[in-house]
Amino acid sequence: MKTNQDSLQRFVFENTPVRGNLVNLTQTFQQALQKQHLPKGLRRALGELMAASALLSATLKMHGALVLQIQSKGPLKLLVVECSSNLDGGIKIRATAKWTGEIGDQINDEHTLFELVDHGHFMITLDPKDGGQAYQGIVPLEGDSISAVLENYMLRSEQIDTKIWLCCDGESAAGMLIQKLPETMNQVTQTEELIGHDLETWNRVGYLASTVTDDELLNLPTETLLTRLFNEEDVRLFEASETGFSCSCTRENVANMLRMLGDEEITSIIEEQGKIEVNCDFCNHLYTFDKVDATQLMVTEALLITSPGIH
Repeated sequence: MKTNQDSLQRFVFENTPVRGNLVNLTQTFQQALQKQHLPKGLRRALGELMAASALLSATLKMHGALVLQIQSKGPLKLLVVECSSNLDGGIKIRATAKWTGEIGDQINDEHTLFELVDHGHFMITLDPKDGGQAYQGIVPLEGDSISAVLENYMLRSEQIDTKIWLCCDGESAAGMLIQKLPETMNQVTQTEELIGHDLETWNRVGYLASTVTDDELLNLPTETLLTRLFNEEDVRLFEASETGFSCSCTRENVANMLRMLGDEEITSIIEEQGKIEVNCDFCNHLYTFDKVDATQLMVTEALLITSPGIH
């Protein structure tokens, strides 16, 4: 029986620059993918990416969305996870995948993520959602696991030493992250002895963390897991944050997307099909726009263009 479901907890190693996060997603994972028919390999990969998004989001001092994407020119076209954090510390996640061909054709349940990737790259997007500057980083897929890809990204793009462990059994996803915070401006006042002590702590904690198993990540309560891994370390555990599935799609957002097609394209689809249907890739919700709705879309677009004071 899983006892550590749907929680994210931060922890620090006292008097050191080393911090960590632990996440376990069961209900969140199942709800996010329940309406998507995914091959088992991609389902597991999305679970790992969902856990990773929560772990990384918890390291950021921002309220907004963190989007992780893996894109390629192979049978797998896209894996995407969006993780949103709010003011009360809660985390909401949604995820989806796109590939070519039918299940059993170019892609089957036995394929792993990296068997389906060709000339792939990893993309991370930070959207503050408060009017602040968005950030996007793109790097090649370097490594033979999602953990390795993210570790390489964090070291090369963010210059932060990071170790990540991820797992997904198809029903639950879990992960652990530890980071060594970069030296501050006060480093000039630090003695060589203190700097050496911090590095020794980082190496020791990394070695101990590397002994964790998938079964432990998926099934042990946070306190039990930390005690088992770091029983001789001075670890401070913070209160758990709630996690859950949430899709941000709305009829208004879909309508705005359709307006971008232009009147000619909207009219063409209505004449051919009698209606416009749009499925959300994340939650599979179906949005239908009939002829009357389509006319309203075009009228609204015209008003937005011609009315002064509307921007």
